[in-house]
Amino acid sequence: MGSYLSKRVSYILIILAAASVMIFCLYAMTPGDFISSNIKLSAERKAELREIYGLNKPVLERYWTWLTHALQGDLGYSLAQQKPVLSLFNDYIWNSFLLAAVSTFFTWLIAVIVGVIAAYRQYSWFDTVVMIVIFAAMSIPSFFIGLFLIKVFAVDLHWLPPGGIITTGSNATGWAHIKEVIAHMALPVTVMTLLGTGSLTRYFRSNMIDVIQQDYIRTARAKGAKEGRVLFGHALRNAMLPAITLVGFELPALFGGSLIIEKIFNWPGIGQLYIQSFGQRDYPLLMGFTMLIAILTVLGTLLSDVLYRIADPRVKL
Repeated sequence: MGSYLSKRVSYILIILAAASVMIFCLYAMTPGDFISSNIKLSAERKAELREIYGLNKPVLERYWTWLTHALQGDLGYSLAQQKPVLSLFNDYIWNSFLLAAVSTFFTWLIAVIVGVIAAYRQYSWFDTVVMIVIFAAMSIPSFFIGLFLIKVFAVDLHWLPPGGIITTGSNATGWAHIKEVIAHMALPVTVMTLLGTGSLTRYFRSNMIDVIQQDYIRTARAKGAKEGRVLFGHALRNAMLPAITLVGFELPALFGGSLIIEKIFNWPGIGQLYIQSFGQRDYPLLMGFTMLIAILTVLGTLLSDVLYRIADPRVKL
């Protein structure tokens, strides 16, 4: 395990180095930036700012400067937001993480339970209804579901707030603040759970159908084991093995934010900030965020490989 991890870490460093070069060059060679696109600045002021922030230097020199600072924990300064990039991450990324973590928990919980029952009762009315709901949820765009829920629960019934993370002007603290945040995140979490549950339920259903037909499942039933223990204690464990590979994609998703959902519900997350930065051509923030997602992606793949080995000792790394 130790030699495998050291080898994978060396590969990760090489991949991240190559990714940083490509990402930086891509943003650096894109025409325009925040300063040149700002019509409020005079030509002299633009030239002065480009000199201050080193934007008039060669690309490789600028990359080396960025890399040197990044290795020291400094991802640059956002010209549009007038804040360090890491400070902006700290302000926004945890809001996205809260939304994604809660929705991921409910997505996996519902997908596992519904997928197992649908596989056990294959071709029954329950399985038919589940498949219809799954395909319906996967075919309807997220923005339509989000706007529909806002119309019903916020506008018509007044049960839930339409957006934001807290009520405007609220000074609530303690448990009152927690309840306020929960109320505001109910609708976006519902939409994200509906969108994620469909494909994941199909995944667990198909895996469970293959597993419950294996000989060791028949043997467990022949020994008199309860059906619940057979399904969730024996079959589900092996059906979960292919799903472990999906864990690697969950890690960047937890911190990457949902671009559409955050925009619809005005949720102050990193996804909405990312979209806003594109329009403002705030390349330091875009570079820092893209590299963060790259790091989380390679770490996620490493985590899924290690978890697969832990779950199934027969797998050789």
